[in-house]
Amino acid sequence: MNNKLTIAAWLLSSFIATSNLANAHNNTDKYDDPKRYNIAEMGAVGDSKTLNTVAIQAVIDKCAKNGGGTVVIPKGIFLSGSIFIKQGVNIEMLEGSVLKGSTDIKDYPKSSTRIEGHFEEWPSALINADKITHLRITGKGVLDGSGQPFWKEFYSKRSADPKTTNLSVPRPRLALIQNCKDVKIDGIAFTNSGFWNLHLYRCSNLTVNNCRFVAPDGKVPDDHAPSSDGIDVDSSQDITISNSFFSVGDDDIALKGSKGPFAMQDKDSPPVERIYIHDCVFEAGGGIMTCGSEATLVRDVKIERCITRKPVVMRLKLRPDTPQQYENISISDITMENGSAIFNVAPWSQYFDLKGQAPPTSIVRNIKISNIKGSCASLGKIVGNPGATTFGDISLSNVNVTAKNTTFDRDDFKGLVFENVVVNGIAMPTPEPTAKAVK
Repeated sequence: MNNKLTIAAWLLSSFIATSNLANAHNNTDKYDDPKRYNIAEMGAVGDSKTLNTVAIQAVIDKCAKNGGGTVVIPKGIFLSGSIFIKQGVNIEMLEGSVLKGSTDIKDYPKSSTRIEGHFEEWPSALINADKITHLRITGKGVLDGSGQPFWKEFYSKRSADPKTTNLSVPRPRLALIQNCKDVKIDGIAFTNSGFWNLHLYRCSNLTVNNCRFVAPDGKVPDDHAPSSDGIDVDSSQDITISNSFFSVGDDDIALKGSKGPFAMQDKDSPPVERIYIHDCVFEAGGGIMTCGSEATLVRDVKIERCITRKPVVMRLKLRPDTPQQYENISISDITMENGSAIFNVAPWSQYFDLKGQAPPTSIVRNIKISNIKGSCASLGKIVGNPGATTFGDISLSNVNVTAKNTTFDRDDFKGLVFENVVVNGIAMPTPEPTAKAVK
């Protein structure tokens, strides 16, 4: 009898101990799970009419104050002005959710911000993040910039005054991520941005995956969205862009830095380095990858397994007022579906200002483009600023395309090599320098 009681007691104590361990484990799991804050349950209204800037910001602030977590944007159209993410706060956009930007520029407060290679007072973006580590912006939702009124204002002013520049008409970006590390942006659709879609300034270890960048989205009558760059990688390092779709009214992916004759002295503009772009589709825009319109040091760029249906494969803008160095760029396995050109390397003189200085020099070297197939307008051109641009090794290999134009405009420099390049069924040797370059 005593033995039975002893065994029963032992079994009971073991059960209690096991239960306590399980409860402790479950409590730990719950503690580790990030807290979730649904904006619709905390005052925001997804009716596309109610301005939710204050309500959404209050949720972000509460989440941060309570130690961080995830701010959830549920199904609905939530109208908002600028919101500012804080450390520890992630954003998740559920399927059917839309964060829709206000069309009133006053809802985007101005501050000193990085824009076109310098700082000036400019409207904040719809989503803003500064000095944040381990940021996540994920889901299946849409960021809608409501860009049409901003586009119309720009074109109206430029029509009245042809000297109107991009910065003459303040317009909000969709997202500005700056001074951030360990960032993942996944699944988000960026549409109809009033200005740039996604601006990355001084970021590192950041990935953009499975996103869409579209402006205009085809639902509005405007056929062009000015300055609607897809992604601007500005003075950033270790950036990966993958499995994404681009159809915009300006550069698809632009690698940016500073500008002007003193650009190399700009401590706010470290080099753009270690950029990896792969498995993306480029429907419309200026180029798969563009260096400029303001850029200084760009190096160690790898692009592979992409499709272009119009944009240039590689576009290098050579400013006559800026010392530039573009090097170690590798592009491979590109399919051109009625694409534009493979190369567009040429002077870019829009809005340049030497500030009384002598024209600086620029260097383009160690460029390798290979495994290109499909149809295009032409192979393009490689032309520098006269007397100021030095070209190093540039190679084009394993190409089989049909082209509407077989001419290739190039400067006279050593190092250009065409290897196994077939155009319209005919092997194309390394082109001789164009007549104007020889003179």
